[in-house]
Amino acid sequence: MRKFNIRKVLDGLTAGSSSASQQQQLQQQHPPGNREPEIQETLQSEHFQLCKTVRHGFPYQPSALAFDPVQKILAVGTQTGALRLFGRPGVECYCQHDSGVAVIQLQFLINEGALVSALADDTLHLWNLRQKRPAILHSLKFCRERVTFCHLPFQSKWLYVGTERGNIHIVNVESFTLSGYVIMWNKAIELSSKSHPGPVVHISDNPMDEGKLLIGFESGTVVLWDLKSKKADYRYTYDEAIHSVAWHHEGKQFICSHSDGTLTIWNVRSPAKPVQTITPHGKQLKDGKKPEPCKPILKVEFKTTRPGEPFIILSGGLSYDTVGRRPCLTVMHGKSTAVLEMDYSIVDFLTLCETPYPNDFQEPYAVVVLLEKDLVLIDLAQNGYPIFENPYPLSIHESPVTCCEYFADCPVDLIPALYSVGARQKRQGYSKKEWPINGGNWGLGAQSYSEIIITGHADGSVKFWDASAINLQVLYKLKTSKVFEKSRNKDDKPNTDIVDEDPYAIQIISWCPESRMLCIAGVSAHVIIYRFSKQEVITEVIPMLEVRLLYEISDGESPEGEQAPPLPTPVGSANPQPVPPQSHPSTSSTSSDGLRDNVPCLKVKNSPLKQSPGYQTELVIQLVWVSGEPPQQITSLAVNSSYGLVVFGNCSGIAMVDYLQKAVLLNLGTIELCGSSDPYRREPRSPRKSRQPSGAGLCDISEGTVVPEDRCKSPTSDIKDNSFSRSRSSSVTSIDKESREAISALHFCETFTRKADSAPSPCLWVGTTLGTVLVIALNLPPGGEQRLLQPVIVSPSGTILRLKGAVLRMAFLDSTGCLMPPAYESWKEHNVPEEKDEKEKLKKRRPVSVSPSSSQEISENQYAVICSEKQAKVISLPTQNCAYKQNITETSFVLRGDIVSLSNSICLACFCANGHIMTFSLPSLRPLLDVYYLPLTNMRIARTFCFTNNGQALYLVSPTEIQRLTYSQETCENLQEMLGELFTPVETPEAPNRGFFKGLFGGGAQSLDREELFGESSSGKASRSLAQHIPGPGGIEGVKGAASGVVGELARARLALDERGQKLSDLEERTAAMLSSADSFSKHAHEMMLKYKDKKWYQF
Repeated sequence: MRKFNIRKVLDGLTAGSSSASQQQQLQQQHPPGNREPEIQETLQSEHFQLCKTVRHGFPYQPSALAFDPVQKILAVGTQTGALRLFGRPGVECYCQHDSGVAVIQLQFLINEGALVSALADDTLHLWNLRQKRPAILHSLKFCRERVTFCHLPFQSKWLYVGTERGNIHIVNVESFTLSGYVIMWNKAIELSSKSHPGPVVHISDNPMDEGKLLIGFESGTVVLWDLKSKKADYRYTYDEAIHSVAWHHEGKQFICSHSDGTLTIWNVRSPAKPVQTITPHGKQLKDGKKPEPCKPILKVEFKTTRPGEPFIILSGGLSYDTVGRRPCLTVMHGKSTAVLEMDYSIVDFLTLCETPYPNDFQEPYAVVVLLEKDLVLIDLAQNGYPIFENPYPLSIHESPVTCCEYFADCPVDLIPALYSVGARQKRQGYSKKEWPINGGNWGLGAQSYSEIIITGHADGSVKFWDASAINLQVLYKLKTSKVFEKSRNKDDKPNTDIVDEDPYAIQIISWCPESRMLCIAGVSAHVIIYRFSKQEVITEVIPMLEVRLLYEISDGESPEGEQAPPLPTPVGSANPQPVPPQSHPSTSSTSSDGLRDNVPCLKVKNSPLKQSPGYQTELVIQLVWVSGEPPQQITSLAVNSSYGLVVFGNCSGIAMVDYLQKAVLLNLGTIELCGSSDPYRREPRSPRKSRQPSGAGLCDISEGTVVPEDRCKSPTSDIKDNSFSRSRSSSVTSIDKESREAISALHFCETFTRKADSAPSPCLWVGTTLGTVLVIALNLPPGGEQRLLQPVIVSPSGTILRLKGAVLRMAFLDSTGCLMPPAYESWKEHNVPEEKDEKEKLKKRRPVSVSPSSSQEISENQYAVICSEKQAKVISLPTQNCAYKQNITETSFVLRGDIVSLSNSICLACFCANGHIMTFSLPSLRPLLDVYYLPLTNMRIARTFCFTNNGQALYLVSPTEIQRLTYSQETCENLQEMLGELFTPVETPEAPNRGFFKGLFGGGAQSLDREELFGESSSGKASRSLAQHIPGPGGIEGVKGAASGVVGELARARLALDERGQKLSDLEERTAAMLSSADSFSKHAHEMMLKYKDKKWYQF
């Protein structure tokens, strides 16, 4: 049951929610004589529209696979009813069945631009792939039977559908209607057989005779059915269950895979027993006994080559004594057998062949293997069967994603720089051939700006992705864990860990694209600062700081009465303590009363560290245990390259570090930060009375829980799959949580710190979970060498602002309403020795803010934009008057708020826990967009959702996939042009030549007039109760909906012409029909006249 928070309820009652009360508030805030200067806002509601753009990553929980050998397009279906289509690298498409039911099979209409999907709810769907966003043309729902297997012969319009009852129905894929022709199970099997043969597990026609259909039943019976005579030609029985069947291309032999790990090869005309029985992984016993049974062979393919032996490729079939062995794909070619181990279990595989014709030599060149969490393509033409290098961005989930950041409009040199250092990380030993799945065409990339996505992972890795123009490509991978000692085994595991697993998991990423400075906060209360360098370096000693952040008010003691910590120094001290040379061994491991004290959670390596080009460790900061209390996880982080500072906070307090001098500048508990003006009176407590363990790792969340609405973003909440979750502490009451104020937002800027300030100066704005905003003034020494010698002086300014709900984001606008980014220092290579002149220049140079604030006149004011979980405020500076206020939500709370640029203006974009996406103009906070987007928000989405500039946003939609969306009307309009084409007109290869003798004496492929056999005229209509036809939206109506932009206009014009053409042809047909009926009428009239010409009236 949900706990009510009485203070929040009261807040909700007192807050004015109607627009009328907001107007009253605004009028109160702006008396007529003291109005804020009007800023012309250009953004209007019509600039906003929300739509999904693309989905990247590996299809989550895959279940089916298909390939079009002519179009060279691969399709993957999933257990959640999703459909992913892959062409050449950069051509991808995502579609979704509305029912969300698992896809059990996919069948391409080869080279037709269409695909049939069979779902677990016994529906068949026909997808039109000739449009950029595929849509369903027809659906057929089976009402009385369960669909188990489908087969569509090449260049046929009749789809064979096998069912659980053992019957086979035939569907016309053009009209998506059932034929009256049915193969009943009891007609197919021998009359003498007393048992049901089981569900249909295989259907295929003889490659040389379309009139013969091979039907495999689960029990082990195989039947060769003559479609014309409607009877079984041969029946083949084996006493082991069948999993799959495959033909030899000449149609004289077929192979079956069985549940005991055997393969049986049968001659079509010898049904008595198999020609050959093979147990690929069975131990052959000496005295001619049957080999020991093995695990089932789930699938087998039989592919022939013109010059040599056929390939037999199978999955499964390992012997039972290979415990712990990884799943395998076995390739048998002649006398050689290759066993290829896979990282995950095999869902399905397909052999890619040169020809689409089943009656020709197949000439296999690759095997595509769909694994549970990967897609692997094996080169069959090269010795050793190397794999192809996968060009699709399918490795997002290599380690579970724990956080995500998105940057649009990055500096142009960033992507090439990251790519050049990432190119050295590539693995060797791939196939030298090009990726063979190369169908479709790229869209027209309308976006000219570069986009970068950064993902943080459970294993401590950070990946940089190029996300420009709706594509995704990995650029560079950083392993943050390599600065720490790894525990050798379970016994050796340090007991200082505060998480059970994934101690290096990334929680927060702070990145400055201009300076390329990167800072990460990890789950073990550690912060690492990185510089980007193109040079390799060897770091003899990894610079390291340990910080003792304490939240403790013991009975009868003042907050200042605590023991002085060993490393941090007093605020504004003139001698900040540098990192001691031997800082690696912790100061002490236990306090006097035997409690663990002053030890960090992880041990930094004390051996030299080789750092490759790319991101290199500048400084490692770790929070330490305090009197048996583990350090609390970090909840907020910010880095500034211009000031050389990093700041982070948690529910104990805040710490600021000068990473140039490697010194702690500030180390305050949240109560000390507020000082005497603490808005919430907290009772004194000792930390050991009610410990708040942060033991919840980022990766142990159960799947499928809905958001609890009260406070979901506990800094210790975990993320693996998708539920909002709490810290695992049961001892901490909700009241105690409320009293424990955490740092939730940090922002470096150059602005007015106090009301009396006449000019902006560098400062840090701090936001807390109780809605308090505090300002800390920064006094920086001059640039150059002085910056490394003189201390940075840090002092609270006394400025305090308040909002409802936890503070999420802060930003600053100048007097014209333009965004002022934090100051930064442009990137330069720091590992190269500089010339003397350069050094002199550096001495004189002081990094300055790129914002216009530093040169502003005294009269020019600024605006602070602050967004909390409940409301947004725009504060006028230096007066600190609230210029504008907007209550964003009363019943829910904001999970993510970002101040972003769009159409040469800026706005505040918010994503709420109730699934709403909202945008507000700045500075006036007018509502511009409010769309109910996600009906179910979970922890994974909450932690990974982010907005960026130019109307882009993304979140992790499943553990393996990133969903990108746009809230920009312009991008929505251009999306149709940017998407790739799946279908491209390609000539179907010529059919194989039958040869002179085969033509003379027969023996070539026998064709069958299926229309005559299955059509309504010969086989009648199917029972109406058997299946229900559902027209899909993917016809002309579907295209109308999808068409937009310039291409859309053309499509609309073409549709209009098509419709006009259809109407004209209809009119022509009607005219012709009227003419013919008029002709026949005149003919009949003439005959009547002749017949009755000489008769009198009384003779009638």
